[in-house]
Amino acid sequence: MKKLFLILGFIAAILAVILAVTPLSKLAYIPSVAALIFGVLTLITSKDNKQYKRSIQLIFLMTIIALTLTTYKALFTEAEVGNTEQLEEKEDQLEQESLDELDDIEFEELDSE
Repeated sequence: MKKLFLILGFIAAILAVILAVTPLSKLAYIPSVAALIFGVLTLITSKDNKQYKRSIQLIFLMTIIALTLTTYKALFTEAEVGNTEQLEEKEDQLEQESLDELDDIEFEELDSE
C-alpha cells in the first residue's frame, strides 16, 4: 500500500508540474492536491519505516513548485483584449455588403397552377 501511494503521489506531482508550466495552469491545482494527499498517506503509512523519506520530500517539493507556479500565473498573467474597433468596422462592412447583395437579387414570380 505504501508503494501504491508513493507511485500515485509521484504521478500526480509530475502531472501538476507539467500542467503548471502550460497554458492550462489553472488545472494544476487538482493533481497538486492529489499529490499532497498521497504524500501525506505515504508519510502516515511509512511512519515506522524511514525508507521513503527522500521520495516523500521530492513529492512535496514538486507539489510546492507546481502550486507556486500556478498561483504566480493566476495572479500576474493578464489576458489582453485587442483592438475591437477594427473588428466592429469589418462586421458592419460585411453586413452592409450582404444587404446590398440581397437587394440586387430579383425574384421571379412563381406561377401557381
